[in-house]
Amino acid sequence: MFVSEPNVQHRKPEQMKKRIAFLASDAKVAQTARDDLVAKYGNAAPRDADAVVALGGDGFMLHTLHNMQHLDTPVYGMNRGTIGFLMNEFHEADLMDRLAAAEEEVINPLAMNAMDQSGKFHKALAINEVSLLRAGPQAARLKISVDGRERMAELVCDGALLSTPAGSTAYNYSAHGPILPIGSDVLALTAIAAFRPRRWRGALLPKIANVRFDVLDADKRPVIVAADSVSFPDVDWVEIRSEPAISHRILFDPGHGLEERLISEQFT
Repeated sequence: MFVSEPNVQHRKPEQMKKRIAFLASDAKVAQTARDDLVAKYGNAAPRDADAVVALGGDGFMLHTLHNMQHLDTPVYGMNRGTIGFLMNEFHEADLMDRLAAAEEEVINPLAMNAMDQSGKFHKALAINEVSLLRAGPQAARLKISVDGRERMAELVCDGALLSTPAGSTAYNYSAHGPILPIGSDVLALTAIAAFRPRRWRGALLPKIANVRFDVLDADKRPVIVAADSVSFPDVDWVEIRSEPAISHRILFDPGHGLEERLISEQFT
């Protein structure tokens, strides 16, 4: 005998209301947007949220990703800053629908280990790039090794950086480095104002490569290292590798993901 089920409305998971944690930069426009969105959609603690919405610019997005790396919660950025390469357009309406339709990109950061001249050890993670920069009036002198093999005995320059695909349109691009497709398993090693070898731009390296910079004449030619926004002065050597054990989940509106932005950037 067939018995009909009760008239119960079933909602697909993507149609259910998401718990959102709203985070904002210190900028007034970002704080105002957060207040309006919290009033409209409510607010959850990041540890209880289905998604984190970051309101600000790319710098705040990187800050949010670093702070949320202990959670497996995707981050959806809305631009209340300047460039907003990692952000979506800001709209208050239809946020639940946008989150349900969003496409996810997963990126791995760079893990940096460094030793300064006093013998102090430093560690940091970088989503965009790790950069070495001269900290005095004279050019830096760097020795570059890849996977334990010396590749360049001396690079005289203002600095050098190692960039992820996600960060390849940031500082790396300003230093005339290549834009990398987001799904590519490569890193960009880019020189900054290279003097010797003259006009050397850098190299493309496998994502699994271990890159080491040794600072030559560190006392006379001091160098600072920066992993995204975290910096350490007077370094003696720096080692960098991709960290596959850490994944950052970033949400984008359909058709506006990192892959499309990386391609579009090359035709502007």
